[in-house]
Amino acid sequence: MSGYAELSREELEALHGELLGRYEAFKAKGLRLDMSRGKPAADQFDLVSGLLDTVTSQSSTRAEDGADCRNYGDFDGIPECKKIFCDMLGVAPEELFVCGNSSLSVMYDAIGKMMLLGVRPGAKPWRYLDKVKFLCPAPGYDRHFAITELYGIEMIPIEMTPDGPDMDTVERLVGSDPSIKGIWCVPKYSNPQGITYSDETVRRFARMKTAADDFMIMWDNAYAVHDLYPDRRDTLLNILDECKKAGDPDRVMIFASTSKISYAGAGIAVFACSEAVMKRMKELLSFQTIGFDKLNMLRHARYFEDLDGVMRHMDKQAELLRPKFAAVLDAFDRELAGKGIAEWLAPNGGYFISLDVMDGCAGRVVRLCKEAGVVLTGAGATYPYKKDPRDRNIRVAPTYPTVPELEQAVELLCISVQLAAVEKLLAA
Repeated sequence: MSGYAELSREELEALHGELLGRYEAFKAKGLRLDMSRGKPAADQFDLVSGLLDTVTSQSSTRAEDGADCRNYGDFDGIPECKKIFCDMLGVAPEELFVCGNSSLSVMYDAIGKMMLLGVRPGAKPWRYLDKVKFLCPAPGYDRHFAITELYGIEMIPIEMTPDGPDMDTVERLVGSDPSIKGIWCVPKYSNPQGITYSDETVRRFARMKTAADDFMIMWDNAYAVHDLYPDRRDTLLNILDECKKAGDPDRVMIFASTSKISYAGAGIAVFACSEAVMKRMKELLSFQTIGFDKLNMLRHARYFEDLDGVMRHMDKQAELLRPKFAAVLDAFDRELAGKGIAEWLAPNGGYFISLDVMDGCAGRVVRLCKEAGVVLTGAGATYPYKKDPRDRNIRVAPTYPTVPELEQAVELLCISVQLAAVEKLLAA
């Protein structure tokens, strides 16, 4: 079929009538489906049901170093749990701290500490500065942006490329403006595009010259092991190793969790950093807590045993998720390809599919879907201040619905994309 922009007005009007009929038929179905967040589905949780049985009233509650996990001790995490994450992230035990269930809360807390107290050795707390800015690769993770905005930090969007953030722009900005104090990154299977940063991008992050001597890379490796296709896993260069080689290991904090590995609300979160930054973080955390939930650490360590155990589990999870991603991508290929009205990426992993519609149409598409019973992530949510300058990006979250639900929802989405595009062309 020809691109929609090549159609005559009469052809567009006829197409509009056809699409409107399909849309009204969907409204009559009374759908009620929320796809606004990337939540795991119940069958993913069922894969780890045995985790709850690994620590019982009859089993030992002692970690391998002898610490009683019911008591205080092992402030930075029990050794068997640390080993799994050290192997996952490629860091040493002294560079890793095991926290509670949420990496988002750890990132929120880290930014708070930078604002109030300073984290890097010798860093002045940002609250004393006239202006603090952060670079925000976009489209990106809305909750990163929400944290930054809450603390009153000015956000600067950075365009994403197939290799990661536009590093020419990043290097130019951080090299000239000392008020730019950091950047948010989801370096493997980025949210929402599913892009993995190239080796050269990682090296440039490590080597770049910054006007701020306390610049911090917030490296949210949320999807470190979330491969959809085990035979073609994306690989990510070790950012901490590269920063060490470049002479500034203190410029990065790495975050990860099991929130989409085991239980979303009852997993384990960690952060990793240089020993110097870790010393400061431990000092500050010692005022905040005497320790996190070591029984939960013990449950996870006993259930998964090691990184190989995690990877075997994630391969099973991928079997559940592949049909869901395929349902969305197949519909896009069938309904939208070749019409000049939408673009998308087919990720090798992660939790989302990023859909770019015609400029000025994302908000209209999201409203059309909502009116017909399917709630999507809000238009603009993947940009700082929820302002997509082109009003085109929509984050699609395929993981929570069933495949039959997804097939209905994505058909409605495709109809809405086409309707919005035809409306724009008719109004031109």
